[in-house]
Amino acid sequence: MTADTDLSDLAAWLRLTLVPGLGPAQQRKLLSAFGLPRQIFDASRSSLAGVVGNEAADLLSAQPDQAAIDTALAWASEDGNHILTLADAAYPKALLDIADPPALLYAKGNADLLDRPALAIVGARSATPQGEENAHAFARHLCSAGLTIVSGLALGIDAAAHRGALADEAAATIAVIGTGADRIYPARNASLAREIAARGLILSEFPLGSAAQRHHFPRRNRLIAGLSLGVLVVEAAVGSGSLITARLATECGLEVFAIPGSIHSPLSRGCHRLIRDGAKLVETAEDILEELRPRLELPRPTSAPAAANPTRPADDGDGDEASKKLLSALGHDPVDIDTLALRCGLTVDALYAMLLAMELDGRIARLPGNRFQRL
Repeated sequence: MTADTDLSDLAAWLRLTLVPGLGPAQQRKLLSAFGLPRQIFDASRSSLAGVVGNEAADLLSAQPDQAAIDTALAWASEDGNHILTLADAAYPKALLDIADPPALLYAKGNADLLDRPALAIVGARSATPQGEENAHAFARHLCSAGLTIVSGLALGIDAAAHRGALADEAAATIAVIGTGADRIYPARNASLAREIAARGLILSEFPLGSAAQRHHFPRRNRLIAGLSLGVLVVEAAVGSGSLITARLATECGLEVFAIPGSIHSPLSRGCHRLIRDGAKLVETAEDILEELRPRLELPRPTSAPAAANPTRPADDGDGDEASKKLLSALGHDPVDIDTLALRCGLTVDALYAMLLAMELDGRIARLPGNRFQRL
């Protein structure tokens, strides 16, 4: 529970944010006019109506949802759970600079991460294997350099970024979610969410018990951007929600970084558009650190770990000549089996045998549509 707000004051904050139909903008308007929530509820109906109108004044005068308030207070009393209000010193200072900071945040895990310099890593849910590897490698290296990794717990790039940060000793990652802090979405990321809660931080502005709703995620995205010094987009289709996060970052004057990809991949087009619009093209995690280091005084590593250059081609090892030729024929874009057969001059059956062995070795990935991609 927050150390700065006693139970009665916290109950008043919860009551304000749990009034059905009273949006965040109206909440902030009331706080600006009257001060703390307790003073709002002590005000006359006519005074309230003068600030937010008659309909909202009626909502504020109704009986509070005491069961929901009690549930939230009980949740906040559990180890590792925190409810942070705009009046708390622990409320993340970065969010005070965005246009619409939430009046109240539910946090589960290490709330100290909210005071550390952070970078958001976002991208496609239906990411390619290479995209997920890039997100994991960038996150791990950036975390080891002192940055907290912020993302949204979605499948694909988000999950890979969280896992990359957790792979570092610092384990500094924040998952900003579009449900209540007591709910996990998507269910496939349940074990990841538990690990983040244990070693990082889960953060939500939505009341406990809130289910995933479409309009929650654009709101979630503004917090991802707001907590961060910049946003790295790994893979994104045109129209992706990741581009919303990047746009919000640009509007706040933050850095936007994008990893380029194949001109044939729909998941590269969003990144390419960002680059055309002024985002910084990055090939390595060091490209990002070089941009941020002067402002953060981050230490310059004496020797870069392997993850420092995650998008650069790796050494193919001691494989035989046939495998090397096949990898060369694959290039770095997804290729269908028939095109690959033409490039190599091999039969499809012979190719399948070689590709299976290389897939088991983790050197290539099989994609939908009978296509293959080099890792």
